[in-house]
Amino acid sequence: MNALVQATQHRYRSVFISDLHLGTRGCRSDFLLDFLQRTQCENLYLVGDIIDGWRLRKSWFWDETHDHILRLILKKAQNGTATTYIPGNHDEMLRHWLPMGLEMGGIKLRDEMIHTTADGKRLLVIHGDQFDSVVRYAKFLAYLGDWAYTTSLTVNRYFNAVRRHLGLPYWSLSQWLKRQVKEAVKAIDRFEVALAGEAKRRGLDGVVCGHIHHAEMREVNGVLYLNDGDWVESCTALVEHFDGRLELVDWAALNRFSFYAPRKLVGDVQPA
Repeated sequence: MNALVQATQHRYRSVFISDLHLGTRGCRSDFLLDFLQRTQCENLYLVGDIIDGWRLRKSWFWDETHDHILRLILKKAQNGTATTYIPGNHDEMLRHWLPMGLEMGGIKLRDEMIHTTADGKRLLVIHGDQFDSVVRYAKFLAYLGDWAYTTSLTVNRYFNAVRRHLGLPYWSLSQWLKRQVKEAVKAIDRFEVALAGEAKRRGLDGVVCGHIHHAEMREVNGVLYLNDGDWVESCTALVEHFDGRLELVDWAALNRFSFYAPRKLVGDVQPA
């Protein structure tokens, strides 16, 4: 990797990340740690599914990189970054603490937030599973879908090992499959319309969410729909620049990481 690219520091007013799924082998914790080490912001929003409680209940997976990530997030919060954790369905165990308005190590735990950008846009920040009918009304199907998704990620790992030997960058098989399946595309569209509709109902300018692992930034019925993606497939974040401009950052593509990037990204936690 180019040393200049590695050394580049990125400063933003706000950063929104979700669906890290720490505790799973599919989590691109190495990419995420690199992003956090090279990014500074005034506001950090953790928009759900940060720790995958579903997976950890079945089998324990936690490596050194996961520890580095949690320590770095805590360090950012303690050094003045306004950090808000909004639980999702995979870390729903934290929702029991929401009525208490809990704050842990400088990190606020909230069900949702209203974020105001530098240029005055008011955005609802929410994980989004509340608008997923499968998660709400047929949880067994959600667990079945989680199993199928995990299987596709395992296939994806071997597929990208071949790509690495061919000198090709990381490519998400599961993302491609979702785009090819018509019903999945329809479900994504219904989700986007529902979230945008909720923001519009509240008189807000837009919504920031995660949940469906599909990074997107578009206008839906006159409202901004902003999905920050995930750190399993797309390795993306939504960022707000100091003038209020919003941008989706594809960290893997930006740095041309391969799926099996060298673990040299893991090191001592750098100053936040």
